[in-house]
Amino acid sequence: MMDMDRTACYRAISTRDARFDGRLFVGVKTTGIYCRPICPARTPKFENVSFYPSAAAAQEAGFRPCLRCRPETSPDLAFWRGTTNTVSRALALIEAGGLDEADVERLANRLGVGARQLRRLFHRHVGASPIAVAQTRRVLLAKQLIHETSLPMAEVALASGFNSVRRFNETFLHLFGRSPASLRRIRDKTRREAGALSVRLAYRPPYDWDAMLSFLGARAIPGVEAVSGEVYRRTIAIGDASGVISVAPAGKHRVNVSVRFPNMAALPAIIARVRRVFDLAADPDMIGAHLSLDPMLAPLVSARPGLRVPGAWDGFELAVRAIFGQQITVPAATRLLGRLVAAHGALLPATTKDVEGLGHLFPSPSRLATADLSVLGMPNARAMAVNSLAQAISADPTIFSRGVSLEETVAKLRSLPGIGEWTAQYIAMRELREPDAFPAADIGLLRAMAAADGRRPSPTQLLSRAERWRPWRAYAALHLWAAGVQPPVSSGKTHEREAA
Repeated sequence: MMDMDRTACYRAISTRDARFDGRLFVGVKTTGIYCRPICPARTPKFENVSFYPSAAAAQEAGFRPCLRCRPETSPDLAFWRGTTNTVSRALALIEAGGLDEADVERLANRLGVGARQLRRLFHRHVGASPIAVAQTRRVLLAKQLIHETSLPMAEVALASGFNSVRRFNETFLHLFGRSPASLRRIRDKTRREAGALSVRLAYRPPYDWDAMLSFLGARAIPGVEAVSGEVYRRTIAIGDASGVISVAPAGKHRVNVSVRFPNMAALPAIIARVRRVFDLAADPDMIGAHLSLDPMLAPLVSARPGLRVPGAWDGFELAVRAIFGQQITVPAATRLLGRLVAAHGALLPATTKDVEGLGHLFPSPSRLATADLSVLGMPNARAMAVNSLAQAISADPTIFSRGVSLEETVAKLRSLPGIGEWTAQYIAMRELREPDAFPAADIGLLRAMAAADGRRPSPTQLLSRAERWRPWRAYAALHLWAAGVQPPVSSGKTHEREAA
């Protein structure tokens, strides 16, 4: 298990220091309960507590979650990022359901390591096994749904990833000594109006919500996405089912996610994607402290301390946008994508249509593999690149998944039609959540460096300078883009402007 200073940890829970919320959990030996450091209960004696780096570690040690401070509502911080990329990638795969149908052996194979090594890394950096992490995620999501929604227990079991109601009931009886239904205190009937389910997801402040919505709003695809006020909405498809989600800021450092989707078994996957799009697992204190070691970045971080890296809902959608946007502006690319969606996007069922005009799904790879896209008003070369990309994704849907390393991921992406180094780094940054991805040839980054340093570097010089920003170069890129007040653009010979 990772080293944890007992005296420092005890001081944190004694003062209920919110800075440690999500960074440590405390197990109380006399009660068998584990809590957040901000728990309002009386502070237990020093000799009666043990400390853990994750909820999964506390639960694997035999403690059950506290009903007062509710560990399931704490920020899900990615503190292990930058410590071990293997664990980071494994956690991302687990959150996306990587252990729902597979075992640890197959998960380890996807990461290019042995199962025994993966277990050792998890115990060192997370304090629990991969299986315990997956089980804890299911339990905590179920507990949140019990507390915050009026879903019937059978639907809670389904929505939180349990394969059967019996297993769901057995797990809660083992953990809490009571049935799941007995944990429900309030039935909030308003939380599921018009067939929508609301879930609140925590993040660690600060959060630059305006910057996030500005980025997403400027690139919102007509018919698929919309930003209105402080709310982001979009259509979604998982498997054969489709629906609409909306995301808006809520109190107490949370976002409210409203889901209108016919299959509640998809809820864990939907939540995982929302976390990815809005970068809810980032630890801005850790990232900001590291980047601020560079005197040039320090004032930028101070000016935008809650800046996040906007994610993408779907890798294919992001790649198509990048190809469509070659050599044209962001608004022009967005209009072109709107025409693509109107011509080739499937219609949402009437029961799930959104009042904001979101009536289409983004076209699937199989739909665009043979479509004549030149009629949309784009060069034939780019139209053919999208066709070839769609054919490649149709043949191998796992292409947009994290590789063993950032370098391997970028190399795999660059092998796809129409995707060069800039686009590969950009997809790694936004879709694959690689915190160290960095499009060094980007014109916006080079211009921002020129404004800050007084001279414009070459891409090679910028890469060398960015070494000190590892493993958070993606966040450094966002700060530079924000400082330049420009959208990211490409500087490749065939990509003079890329409206990504």
